[in-house]
Amino acid sequence: MPAPLPPAGPSAPIGVFDSGVGGLTILREIRTALPRENLVYVADAGHLPYGDKSLDFVRGRGFALAEFLVGLGAKAIVVACNTATTAAIDPLRERYAIPFIGVEPAVKPAVAESRSGIIGVLATSATLKSSRYASLVTRFGQGRQILEQPCAGLADHIEQGKLDDAATEDLVRGFVAPLLAAGADTIVLGCTHYPLIAHIVRRIAGPGVQVIENGTAVARELSRQLATRSALREEGTGRDDFWASGDIGEITAVVGRLWGPSGVRTLPDAVQGL
Repeated sequence: MPAPLPPAGPSAPIGVFDSGVGGLTILREIRTALPRENLVYVADAGHLPYGDKSLDFVRGRGFALAEFLVGLGAKAIVVACNTATTAAIDPLRERYAIPFIGVEPAVKPAVAESRSGIIGVLATSATLKSSRYASLVTRFGQGRQILEQPCAGLADHIEQGKLDDAATEDLVRGFVAPLLAAGADTIVLGCTHYPLIAHIVRRIAGPGVQVIENGTAVARELSRQLATRSALREEGTGRDDFWASGDIGEITAVVGRLWGPSGVRTLPDAVQGL
C-alpha cells in the first residue's frame, strides 16, 4: 500500500521532473491549463540523457526526485519523461498516495489521425524497447504499420539549446527520412525533448504529415485527477520554481531561453546522486 501522507491543500505545488529541459514542453501545457497552480520543475541534467541509462538507474533517479518533491509538499507529480515513466511510474504509484501522471508516446491519437495507416515513432531506444511501449502498440496499433525510429543523440543536442542549427537539422533529417520513405503520414514525437524541435520535423516532413505531441493530454489528466480530489487552486497566480542537478549555469541559460528569465536552484547533495 502507498505510504499515507497528510492531505495536500490546494496551494501545495505540483511537481514535475525530467532528465533535463525536455519536460518544459509538458510544463508549458500544465501552466496554460492551470494558471493558478504553483509548479516546481526539476531538471536532472547531471544524469541526462535517461534514454541510454539502464531502467534500474532511471528508476533510482525517479525515486530520488519524487522523494525530494514530496518533501516540498507536492500534491501531485508529473513524470515528464517517457523513459522515466517506463522505468518508475508503477512503483512510484505503489509507494506514494499522491497521484503520479506519466507520459508515453501518443500512439493512440496517431492511429486516429493517420490516413495511410503507417505511423512513425521518434523516441529513445529505452522507450522503444520497453514493455509499456509494446503494450501501447498491441492495444492501439492493430491493423497499422508502426515504424520505430530510435534517435540517438537528439536529446543531447536539444539539451544544449541547439534548436535551430544545421547539425540538429541534419540529425533530425536522418531520423525522419526513413519514415517518410516508408510512407508514414503521421509522426509521433515520443520524447518530451522532441517538441522543442517539432518545427524542424514539420519542415522536413512537409504539410501532408501530421506531427503528434502529448503535452495537452498530460495537462488534461493532471487537471482531472486534482479536480476529483478537490485539490485545484481556485485563486491567485501560480509561481514557477526550478531546481536542477549538474551544471547550474548551463541549465539556467537553457531554461531562460525556453521559459524566460528564471532562477534555477541546485538540488541538495543527497538528491544530486553525482
